[in-house]
Amino acid sequence: MSAAHGTATTRIGRQPSAPPDGGTWSADPYSHALRTGQGPLFLRRDDGWLLLLEVERWCADADAVDLEVVRRCEDTVLDVGCGPGRLVAALAARGRPALGIDVSEAAVARTLGLGGQALHRSVFDPLPAEGRWGTALLMDGNVGIGGDPEALLARMSQLLVPGGLLIAETAPDPDIDERVQVHVMDTRGAVGRPFPWARIGTRALLRHAHRTGWRAADRWTTGGRHFVSLRTNTQPHRA
Repeated sequence: MSAAHGTATTRIGRQPSAPPDGGTWSADPYSHALRTGQGPLFLRRDDGWLLLLEVERWCADADAVDLEVVRRCEDTVLDVGCGPGRLVAALAARGRPALGIDVSEAAVARTLGLGGQALHRSVFDPLPAEGRWGTALLMDGNVGIGGDPEALLARMSQLLVPGGLLIAETAPDPDIDERVQVHVMDTRGAVGRPFPWARIGTRALLRHAHRTGWRAADRWTTGGRHFVSLRTNTQPHRA
């Protein structure tokens, strides 16, 4: 799945540590948008606040901002919430072993159609090669998965090799640290089931990272998008 930190539009009207249910992004509005490659599609909060999701960008080829992330990846790469697979495909095209996971069957199908490898699975499910991935990605707002950033960061540390690299895309507001219930909706009137989500800015994410055993490696902004790279405090194994 993917959720952008895109532009908030006008209003129209605690997640526990357990993973979100698998039906969240399998809802029809999201699946329909991925099959067509077109929006508009929104995350809607209970109070009517909307966040525009960048479906067309997700369904296009990786752009220059994405390719900077690809360049920074190390060893094998796990793309958590891979969406329609542009990053998995870009990594594969450059000979980098990569796997996408997503709770949306439409997202997995689209990733496979691009020639990438993907599994229909939540990050909280058992995954291949746990503890052996060199890099993990949380792009397009996926640092919000489950609505509990510290639970997600703890899970990510289980997936990476000691000293492995996590690259996360953060919200434009560096201090935003919001947990909300949202659902996916489109302009056809289709609405998905509600699920917990979080919006996390760079400084907020770094605070969570410090509390969960990560150290900051880098941060950068390009193309109006914001990124943080983290490493676990555990030193990498030496060959």
